[in-house]
Amino acid sequence: MQSNSKSKTQLVFEISLAFATWFALILQLAILKDTVANFFSYFTILSNLLVASTLTISVFGATTRLGKILSQQTSKSAIALYILIVGLVYNLVLRGIWAPKGWQLVADNLLHVIVPIAYVIYWIIFTPKNSLTWKNGIAWSYFPLLYLIYSLIRGHFVGWYPYPFLDVTKFGYHQVLINSGFVLLAFIIFALAIIGFNKIGSAKK
Repeated sequence: MQSNSKSKTQLVFEISLAFATWFALILQLAILKDTVANFFSYFTILSNLLVASTLTISVFGATTRLGKILSQQTSKSAIALYILIVGLVYNLVLRGIWAPKGWQLVADNLLHVIVPIAYVIYWIIFTPKNSLTWKNGIAWSYFPLLYLIYSLIRGHFVGWYPYPFLDVTKFGYHQVLINSGFVLLAFIIFALAIIGFNKIGSAKK
């Protein structure tokens, strides 16, 4: 189940965070009032799925080929970036547009607060501080860029957009691209911050 180099503390952290993330995703799906296709079209859901699945594989399949890929520093850092942006965009931009209650409030805070904070802490504590390069930030941008393209194309055909700032029917493509540019800028800034933090940690060793 666990590699020889993995501490008991790390293993417990991974199991606990994987369980919490899967619980949040299943809870959100169970109380869903939208279509399943729309559910899987949220960047929040996709990022939390990355957290849950990679942690699960890290615990139960660390020695497999996929497990070794997902355990790499670049993979964990990319996921840390995605889930960090999820937390920041939601809490700084989107939280004020609705007021979830009951189980929706529980799922909301797990997906947008608890998991992002916990995974970033996990990354800080357990990710090796060595081989990240500035070029890694370019590779990390592929996923959000593909997500943006997917969201705009799908939205054009189904008339639904996952986030208000992507709503072309309301703002038009010009404003949506500007909005997306600000989000992309946030990705770039925090990608550079993650890489810089990693390099500082490596230099101290």
